[in-house]
Amino acid sequence: MTSNRTFTILDGGMGRLLERLGAPFRLPEWSALSLIEAPDYVRQAHQAYVDAGSEIITTNSYGLVPHMLGDERFWQRGRELADRAGRIARAVADAAPRQVIVAGSLPPIFESYRPDKFIEEQAPPVLAELVAGLAPHVDIWLVETQSSTAEALTALAAAKPTGKPIYISYTLRDERGRTGPAELRSWEPVGAAATKTLAAGAGSILFNCSQPEVMSAAIRAAREAIDAFGKPGVGLGVYANAFEPEPPSDEPYAGISQLRADLDPPNYLKWINRWLEDGATIVGGCCGIGPEHIAAIADSRR
Repeated sequence: MTSNRTFTILDGGMGRLLERLGAPFRLPEWSALSLIEAPDYVRQAHQAYVDAGSEIITTNSYGLVPHMLGDERFWQRGRELADRAGRIARAVADAAPRQVIVAGSLPPIFESYRPDKFIEEQAPPVLAELVAGLAPHVDIWLVETQSSTAEALTALAAAKPTGKPIYISYTLRDERGRTGPAELRSWEPVGAAATKTLAAGAGSILFNCSQPEVMSAAIRAAREAIDAFGKPGVGLGVYANAFEPEPPSDEPYAGISQLRADLDPPNYLKWINRWLEDGATIVGGCCGIGPEHIAAIADSRR
């Protein structure tokens, strides 16, 4: 049972919640469109997660990258929009009746799920804009949906000078029916990736934006790496998505992904319980997981 465990509750996905709230929403801008055209919807989304019980809320900066905003708009407004995302989350957190931590989202700079698209020398200038805009407002960094250690550690290096704790969250190979060892989408074994990430200075390791079915193996492999590294206080987290399994595509914006029907709050809570038993200390949700799921997690702890 989760009631006798100590864990931290993340928020859930942003894009689907904005769409449900009636915010402007289209591809390729995704969740960034609300930040640009109707930022009060972003505030409402953060508030919904705080009301549901989230103890960490994540800035709406996942879409603030050139391939989603367009190169010209990113270089003209990327830092300004990152600042706006940070200010909105900070205001909601500061008004909460309990402590709520603001995590600054540093997303994949090129494309999600595509380690082959990562261009190491081109990432730092983009990351520098996001870090500069977000840094005054966030408590921690959440480098999320990373497909390889090269991608993740480049972002870690960009955030490290701020002195704020850095959480690294990897996305996993999760094709339908997958069995075998846990691997990043770059095919790197999770254990080796976790060790490399700890050595670079990450304060927590998480897994996100992957099918629930592949998360337990990753948590166990990361826990072994953390224990072997001699840093028992490192956080270990998981926030799965509710997507139907999808292969990588050269047309990432061909349409909006379909959601699974079997990941309603009670069923998602069963996965949360399993991950806590596996050793997770931070739990929440990614795409398709909403405030009702977070409320179920929070209620289970009371």
